Amino acid sequence: MRRAAFKATIVGLVANTALFALKIVFGLMSNSIALISDAINSFTDIASAIAIFIAVKVGRMRADVSHPFGHHRAEPIAGFFVAVLAGVLGFEVIKAAIERIIFKQTVTFGWIPITVLLIVIIVKYSMASYLKKIGKKFDSPAILASAFDSKNDVYISGTAMIGIIAGTLGYPLADPLAAIFVGGWVLKTAYELGSQNVDYLVGKCPPQPLIDKIREKTLSIKGVKGVHDIKAHYVGNFVHVGIHIELDKKLTTFNAHLIVKKVGKAVESLPSIDNVFIHIDPS
Repeated sequence: MRRAAFKATIVGLVANTALFALKIVFGLMSNSIALISDAINSFTDIASAIAIFIAVKVGRMRADVSHPFGHHRAEPIAGFFVAVLAGVLGFEVIKAAIERIIFKQTVTFGWIPITVLLIVIIVKYSMASYLKKIGKKFDSPAILASAFDSKNDVYISGTAMIGIIAGTLGYPLADPLAAIFVGGWVLKTAYELGSQNVDYLVGKCPPQPLIDKIREKTLSIKGVKGVHDIKAHYVGNFVHVGIHIELDKKLTTFNAHLIVKKVGKAVESLPSIDNVFIHIDPS
């Protein structure tokens, strides 16, 4: 898992660095605010990729004395960092685009920037598919955040390309207007991504279907007469669960302990469950 996660983050870092260089060169040559904004977006992607690389490495470290439940919060922190960067980017893009409309700065349009953005769209779409596959496979919010960001970059670059094409055809206002759309889209996705990772960090309860599966797994163990007070919350991107199970009061301590172990093993077999804390209620 670790090798695949590291490979995914390295791929993201290398690709975003190459795309940033490509876009900033031709963005400055053409003075297109849409293309420059897209280049700024790639720059934040580079910073995000570095943060995610560090987070994946830290998040997969074994539990120790100082962190008895592991380092799982590292990945949501990185995901939140991505959201903050995206929010700053969105605001700056909109600000720059409005200034471009007010001061009517000259833009040199052409088919080379359009070709650059077409290449960017193809690369970003491939990256989004790859990172989404890896993120889902290993339940990594940081890698999924990167995949989410790459997918949005496809729409962002597409909008920038439309603006440049319209400018080339004689509609110069299309360039800053496309940039405003890009900025608004980035702000929206930053909010959604930030909200998701805040939930991981503050210990929100997981979705009800997972709670139902926990109950089902618990009741499937022979000897469990009932289950109640299921409390689950996120610790990073993993879930910790506390449950009360009802056992026959005549059971020996040894047999009760065996049942508790079976319940713990069954519940921890569910995806994203990391720790189960079980309390016995004699009945």
